Amino acid sequence: MVEAAGQQPLHSLDQAFHFVVNSCTHAWEVIGPGGQLHPELFIQSNGHLLLEGLLAVVIGYLLLQRSYKPSSAKKDADLTEQEIDQLCDEWKPEPLVPDVPADRKLQAPVITSEVGRHVTMGGKRVINMASCDFLGIAGDPVIKDMCRKTIEKYGVGSCGPRGFYGTIDVHLELEARLSKFMGTEEAIIYSYDLATVPSVIPAFANAKDVLICDEGVSWAVQNGCVLSRAKIRPFKHNDMADLRRVIQKEAADHAKQRKPLNRRFIIVEGVYAGSGDIAPMDEIFKLKEEFCYRLVVDESNALGVLGKRGRGACEHFGLEPQQVEIVTATMGNALSSVGGFCCGNHEMVDHQRLSGLGYCFSASLPPYLATAAIGALDVLESKWSGLQERLQQNAITMRSLLHDIPGLKMIGSDADSLSAVIHLQAKAAQQIVDHVLDSSSICISCQYRSCLELKQTEPTIRLVVTAAHEQQDLQQAAAALRQAARLHGLQ
Repeated sequence: MVEAAGQQPLHSLDQAFHFVVNSCTHAWEVIGPGGQLHPELFIQSNGHLLLEGLLAVVIGYLLLQRSYKPSSAKKDADLTEQEIDQLCDEWKPEPLVPDVPADRKLQAPVITSEVGRHVTMGGKRVINMASCDFLGIAGDPVIKDMCRKTIEKYGVGSCGPRGFYGTIDVHLELEARLSKFMGTEEAIIYSYDLATVPSVIPAFANAKDVLICDEGVSWAVQNGCVLSRAKIRPFKHNDMADLRRVIQKEAADHAKQRKPLNRRFIIVEGVYAGSGDIAPMDEIFKLKEEFCYRLVVDESNALGVLGKRGRGACEHFGLEPQQVEIVTATMGNALSSVGGFCCGNHEMVDHQRLSGLGYCFSASLPPYLATAAIGALDVLESKWSGLQERLQQNAITMRSLLHDIPGLKMIGSDADSLSAVIHLQAKAAQQIVDHVLDSSSICISCQYRSCLELKQTEPTIRLVVTAAHEQQDLQQAAAALRQAARLHGLQ
């Protein structure tokens, strides 16, 4: 009896095992190859009609169902007025702009007077070496009187873009004067200088084209290259050997991939805003001609500074206006106004009147600012020889005073001695700028580069020399920088 009782559980397990094995075997005979429910046999036996019928039933069921409505039953009781007020008082929204650490806050001084050789900042009169008024004519009384008369005649606005009732006779006069001064067939003006180059480049280049640009070009030029969606190929700053290498590599890639013909541009600045050195336009022109490229030159910091007539770096190196396809410049520097312009042949300018975004969709330049630029051209043409001699002498003197200050490294070489924009490299650039302003009443600036730009550099100290500066201003600035460098442990 004991033995029989011990064997009963084992017998039950054996039966269960055989049952599972038999069930699996029978199921495989049904659904396996040759079985009644095998997919192939099932379909051949019109079994798909059963599946289609089931699918139709499911679809009909879903169509007859009512739309889902959330339950209207209140799970929580309504809040009282006191509870609502308490929640509102306790709620602390995230700030729209996060707090800036104290060591990264930049309190820019505010100028409370008109721009000139001296300006008023923080209630005191300081020497201005931060503004790009190269010719020192920003406060010219004749130009101010011309602007006053224009305001009395036209008001302060232009009422629309150039193509929509925004064209005034002074706009046409300014374009004619600019083309005559630059020696080109035609010129076109834009109401904002930072929108000039970003409008010009996309008007002529698209995603199929190639832009070979200096890695030291300004943000406006870089922005124009990006907006064009063209292929950007930067070369090392002012390195003609690297420019040739990039051009040859692009030519080899183009031939290897057998791409169709496209437009190809070399883009540089006459005087680079971020470094103050001069582009070797003669060498760039030779490469442009050798490899059949078009040339785009931004003369914003060279106009009114270089050249026999003040036309810029192209004239300084002996290039004729017709040898450069596209020339742009701001009117906010030497012309003491606002906006920018582009000049060249008729076809190039006319194309921008329908394709230049800043021209088509922005309100045109206020008439009195066009008059101010015309007045600046009058001064530039009538007094250029005297202004040029004074400006270039001041630039040479300033560079000679700064080149041997320990701890401050001047960017550029002797070939850049005529540039009115001077950059100094220093470890404590912003502290030196602040010290010079506080202790010596001299306004200079510290230039930073965005992380979005092609070339990342440390902040630099920027000085701008104008024709209005006296020798004592230059000597005082050099002495203040030398003292600041010594106090900050750079010597």
